[in-house]
Amino acid sequence: MRRRRGVLLTAALLAQLAAGPSHAAAHAAHGRPPAGQHGVVRSGDVPLGGAEVTLYQAGDGAGGGPRVLARARSAPDGRFVLGYRRPEDPGAVLYVLADLPGPAGPRGSGGSGGSWGGGGGGPARLAAVLSGAEAPPELVVNERTTVAVAYALSRFTGPDGVAGPRPGLPNAAGIAHNLADTGTGGIAATLAAPPNGALTSTLAEFNSLANLLASCVGGGTGVAGEACDRLLDLARRPGGERPRDTLQATVDIAHDPGHNAAALFDLAATTPRYLPALPEAPAAWTVALRYGGNGHELDGPGNIAFDAGGNAWVSNNYRYDPDPAVPVCGGESVLKFTPAGRDAPGAPFHGGGLYGAGFGVTVDARGSAWVANFGFQGQGCPIDPAPLERSVSQFAPDGTPLSPPEGWRVGGIAQPQGLAADRSGTVWVANCGADSVTRVPEGDATRAREVPVPALHKPFGAAVDPAGRLWVSGNGSDSVQVLAADGSVERAVTGGGLRRPLGVATDSRGNAWVSNSGILPVPCGDSTAGDLADAAVAGDGGARPGASVTLIRSDGTPVPEPFTGGGLFLPWGVAVDGDDTVWVANFGGHRVARLCGVDLAACPPGFTTGQPISPPDTGYPSDGLERNTGLQIDPSGNVWLANNWRTVPVQTNPGGHELVVLVGAAAPVPAPRLGGPASP
Repeated sequence: MRRRRGVLLTAALLAQLAAGPSHAAAHAAHGRPPAGQHGVVRSGDVPLGGAEVTLYQAGDGAGGGPRVLARARSAPDGRFVLGYRRPEDPGAVLYVLADLPGPAGPRGSGGSGGSWGGGGGGPARLAAVLSGAEAPPELVVNERTTVAVAYALSRFTGPDGVAGPRPGLPNAAGIAHNLADTGTGGIAATLAAPPNGALTSTLAEFNSLANLLASCVGGGTGVAGEACDRLLDLARRPGGERPRDTLQATVDIAHDPGHNAAALFDLAATTPRYLPALPEAPAAWTVALRYGGNGHELDGPGNIAFDAGGNAWVSNNYRYDPDPAVPVCGGESVLKFTPAGRDAPGAPFHGGGLYGAGFGVTVDARGSAWVANFGFQGQGCPIDPAPLERSVSQFAPDGTPLSPPEGWRVGGIAQPQGLAADRSGTVWVANCGADSVTRVPEGDATRAREVPVPALHKPFGAAVDPAGRLWVSGNGSDSVQVLAADGSVERAVTGGGLRRPLGVATDSRGNAWVSNSGILPVPCGDSTAGDLADAAVAGDGGARPGASVTLIRSDGTPVPEPFTGGGLFLPWGVAVDGDDTVWVANFGGHRVARLCGVDLAACPPGFTTGQPISPPDTGYPSDGLERNTGLQIDPSGNVWLANNWRTVPVQTNPGGHELVVLVGAAAPVPAPRLGGPASP
């Protein structure tokens, strides 16, 4: 076998040289020898011969297109060798497409165009990513690796192929390796092990998606025409073009996971090639991965903020303990995760006055991370939190504390919750315990000043709009306050369904979106964490009055009626993606809601602003979710949520222990977020 591979590699390289002398000259000029990648195309354990295999370098930037690095055809045993020149750029994203032979024609042709570029043959197209992990000795291209590519890179496809800006596209390539192992074609270690694996249904769902593609691939007998037609018809998004191949069909499912979910499940069940698979149809085909860090650091993650590299900074309520019956004191670390969900070098970080951080975390224009020290702790902790709940902490990008050991105790900070930063470097603090906002000009804590906001009681969520204005929710006053960039108080907003509001997000046009929990009192001032727990548990068991989202126009005028449905249950965190679509976390119900935003072109045909895109009764559900607070969207289009509390929140230690990521679900957002979203 080793001799056979050597012969094939030599043949591939000779074919490149025959194509033109420039290849050899280029290798010599750059001092880089040709690379050879062995691989195999399979469906389950069945080899797929005759596949046209093409290696691409993805386009760098939204305007760039991919380029072909090598081509080969799989032998009867499915194996192939790609000989190519390594790109000069070590960060280049490389991916492989395998087009299986099949009937030509308008319904089944992969053609030479297609949204992923290249390839001929039928509609059965498989894929794998080479970048983002060490290249395996033998690359496996199968249905699992295809689903991984389609979801992780779903937001970087276009008429000319895969392309996108950094860091979003390279980060997405890395995330694909959390789903499928390209060296074996099996389940990747991240998906296979706790806190994923048998603990959630995501692994079975991932296998079902692979089975869906296998129904078209046909197990080595060529394409299964009827199944392929059925798949391409069902995957077609409302108002969109019919996908031309299995890969694009999976991308379309990732973009609209609630569309035809039950019918797609029925088709997947016809070819149970990958097990375990789902026993029943999901409400939506979202792929939810859980990240647990080092396994002993996350305890009550509150919110998330992304830096310019797409790394996630996470606030943490409590000191870690896996036992909910053990009293825990306030968390004294800020967490930093790589885009692929692993601890960043040196993380978690300590010092700088950290204690019991809540909902407040942000990254400023210089890359510093700021954390609000609310003073959270479990019942039974012997520490008096009063002296510790009056500061914010600041960290350099490498995790070095920039605030003093007691934190920045400036500008009237009291039980701080929401934080926001603008393009000038100014940081804003919502003081839940003081009915005020603290403004830190250009991130200089020595110049911080308190701004009273009498129209607010229990200021909580904070967001900056594209004009630099601050929007702050008042959980205890059913109101929102708008402040000018210089800190002067502008309009106070009431009505529009505002009821126990929590999270605030702004869109590209300067509108504000506010999540209304309806019944949840935040634990500051005259409310306790026990009051919040009682309200949350009561909300789980019955009607949830007021659970909705309010849209406030950029001029401060609320839309008269709030938006409901789409899985809104106990709304908390809210974020707007690069298409101005609105995403909402829930502090109960194990689901995420998605609403049509102000850009109707990004919504299904006929939809109006505020109309739910997620299934009306369930939203996008996942048994990997618990009680979620923070929700944010990264530069790769992944939706991150904080499992803040357990479903049964025992108050000695109610904290959840995971972050949950909906892979490739949203339009990417540049980071850090300094005033409304924008497409990368």
